[in-house]
Amino acid sequence: MNREIALLEKLEKELNLKQLQIKSLLTITQAINDNVSAEGLFNMYKSFLSWEMGIEKMALFVIDDNGWHCTTAINFTMDNSVDYQPLLSRFKRMYTIKPGDHDAFSGFDIIIPVFHKEIPIAYAIIGGIKEKEDLYNKIQFITTITNIIAVAIENKRLFKKQIEQERYKREMELASQVQQMLIPEHLPVEKNFALSKIYKPHYNIGGDYLDFIRFDADRFAFCIADISGKGVAAALLMANFQAMIQSLIFQYRDLETFVFALNQSVYRITRSDRYITFFVAEIDTRNHTLKYVNAGHFPPILSMNGTLMRLDKGCSFIGAFEKLDHIHEVKIDLKPGATIVSFTDGLPDLKNSGDEYFGDKYLENFVRENGRLDPEEFNSKLLGEIDKYRGDEEIADDIAVLTCKIY
Repeated sequence: MNREIALLEKLEKELNLKQLQIKSLLTITQAINDNVSAEGLFNMYKSFLSWEMGIEKMALFVIDDNGWHCTTAINFTMDNSVDYQPLLSRFKRMYTIKPGDHDAFSGFDIIIPVFHKEIPIAYAIIGGIKEKEDLYNKIQFITTITNIIAVAIENKRLFKKQIEQERYKREMELASQVQQMLIPEHLPVEKNFALSKIYKPHYNIGGDYLDFIRFDADRFAFCIADISGKGVAAALLMANFQAMIQSLIFQYRDLETFVFALNQSVYRITRSDRYITFFVAEIDTRNHTLKYVNAGHFPPILSMNGTLMRLDKGCSFIGAFEKLDHIHEVKIDLKPGATIVSFTDGLPDLKNSGDEYFGDKYLENFVRENGRLDPEEFNSKLLGEIDKYRGDEEIADDIAVLTCKIY
């Protein structure tokens, strides 16, 4: 009779445990379906282990984009001097902690790893199970709950990451569209002069900018710039920058005043959070003169009469300071056949498989050997040289080249 009573009591305990487990599973599953926050799920997990399973000590480590973190715990304080990641990563299956294991596991009994496609996403360290009866089933159920919680949290992380990637992709598409509208599709090729461009944005969106402005039949200007930053913010600044150039360059007779006003306009927007390297040249084909200001940009190369000159005079960056002092405009007499090659730093910074830079000397030699070519032929050959030099290496930065030839 006593044996039968004891058996009935045991069966009743097992039934109660099963009912508790089913109820807990339903509660957690419903919370996941209701899109309860990660913090809410962690609190449910902690409450379940503490109150329902009688766990005295617990720590749950979960991975995110910044590494491993203890997200919830019972009677556990993380030791900041201990790097838990290498300690935990060696466990591929449930492990019973033994004497002699690391002191960080003191007071714990088991380690429960959770994997997703062979990648660890969580580790639960459990200690002090009050009720030792039916211990195996309790541990199995704790493992099940841990897996459900960990996978739900990982799915939240991946979903958030996917949303961020899609937002970033949309931003890049928008920025690329803005950029394509700002870069002139065709540049003039005329009796007295010709221009041609190369434009290779990094990952389809960059901060490089170039433009052409016509004053009259004999006078025109061209410019090239590199805007700090990427994405929509850089594209919007580029759009503003183009509008400022198109407006201000017709208001002032000299480039010094134009650059001074341009800097003030950009600074009002950026407050020095972003800056722009900028080169602008004005050419008079009747008087055969070149005027330029270089605002911190990589010095263009002027090839004329078999010699090379670097156009490096001017001032500091655009937008870095509220006022630009000592702006220097340079005037040069041009000879027939003069070629100006302006470019952004992505060209000299180009690397090959040997981690060697394309560099200034390589570029100067190319200009020296090919400066006689028309701009379109010159750029076509330069583009082939770029692809040949880099081989299979990715382009690490935007590359923009604007070539101008005076006939």
